[in-house]
Amino acid sequence: MKKKIRFIINPISGVRRKDNIPALIQEHLNHSKFSYEIKFSAYKGHALELAKEAVAEHIDIVCAVGGDGSVHEIGTGLIGSTAKLAIIPVGSGNGLARHMHIPLNVVKAIECLNEETEIQMDTVLVNDKPFLGVGGYGLDALIAKRFDEDKKRGLLTYIKHILKEFIRYNPINISVDTNGQIKKMPAVLCTIANTSEFGNGFVISPKSDATDGKLELFILKPFSLWRTPGIIFRFFTRRSHQSQFAEVISFEKAKINLSDKIAHYDGEPMSVRRELNVQVVPKSLHILIGKK
Repeated sequence: MKKKIRFIINPISGVRRKDNIPALIQEHLNHSKFSYEIKFSAYKGHALELAKEAVAEHIDIVCAVGGDGSVHEIGTGLIGSTAKLAIIPVGSGNGLARHMHIPLNVVKAIECLNEETEIQMDTVLVNDKPFLGVGGYGLDALIAKRFDEDKKRGLLTYIKHILKEFIRYNPINISVDTNGQIKKMPAVLCTIANTSEFGNGFVISPKSDATDGKLELFILKPFSLWRTPGIIFRFFTRRSHQSQFAEVISFEKAKINLSDKIAHYDGEPMSVRRELNVQVVPKSLHILIGKK
């Protein structure tokens, strides 16, 4: 019996064309293995609804065709189910797809789906909010908010907001309790990492592994402006954890207190409580991945 796939396309993610994707799916999907349908998300939260419907209808694979926001909505809708998440990455950052070695080329991503290489990945639960890859509460959260408010997409829009916000950013104050050990400090970045990167090759936690039953808390402490180029270079060369201003804490459960309530989960901005209970949820999502 053929497996059923629901492709959920976000028509406004990233900067790439989407109108040719249905034809590429028809041409390159293995029709001897799969039957499929295509749905288009029409508003924020719609992809989550479509994913939950797919679970209720016992669809085998739900494929997010979009960026990190689409992957977040669809993936969180599949947590705890037997439905598998697949990704055709056509967004601005594509952080989870990059971590999972899913090709950024649409045709190659479809061919990757055909191979059905599957793992069960951990997910993250913060109070009552789940996410898949990376969540943050510092400068990255503010940039995610500004990017979400901007009508333009793409890497250049990200860079614009990074430069604009970094110059005037005031670090937040955090308190972190892991295994009864409490640390208090100012932070430019306070990032929970289940996977390694934000997207676009910006690697926040190079040692993070979404199958090890643990999370990493990456903290970037305040630093002088003149050190900025060197710190940014470390992020793009997978050496962020080696900076003298970085601290990485591996944990399964943690309590975090914040001085600011702005956050992002998988790049999606949101408001949160100042007191956060964070935990890993081991092997809670089936996902199709690429080859290293």
